[in-house]
Amino acid sequence: MSWTIERTPGQPVRRTGNEHLAVPLRLFLAGGHATDTELTLTLVEAEHLHAALCRALDGQPAPPAAPDCRQAVQASPGIAHIMSRA
Repeated sequence: MSWTIERTPGQPVRRTGNEHLAVPLRLFLAGGHATDTELTLTLVEAEHLHAALCRALDGQPAPPAAPDCRQAVQASPGIAHIMSRA
C-alpha cells in the first residue's frame, strides 16, 4: 500500500476557532482513491515547522512563484544588527 500526500489545491492554510492552524491536505492511495483532510497544528507547532522549513530552504534561491515573505536572510528585529546605513 502506497500513499501520496500533497496540499489541497485552492485551499489556504487557515486559523481555526481554537487557536490552531489547519493545513489542507489531499491523501492519495495507490490505485486512485483520494481523500481530503487537514493537518492541525498549535501555534507553537506551526512556528517550529516554519523554523524548520526556513532552515531547510536556507541558501536556496526563491523560485519566481514564491511568496514575497521569503527573503535570503530572515531575522527578528530584536536579533538583527544594522551593519551600516545607506
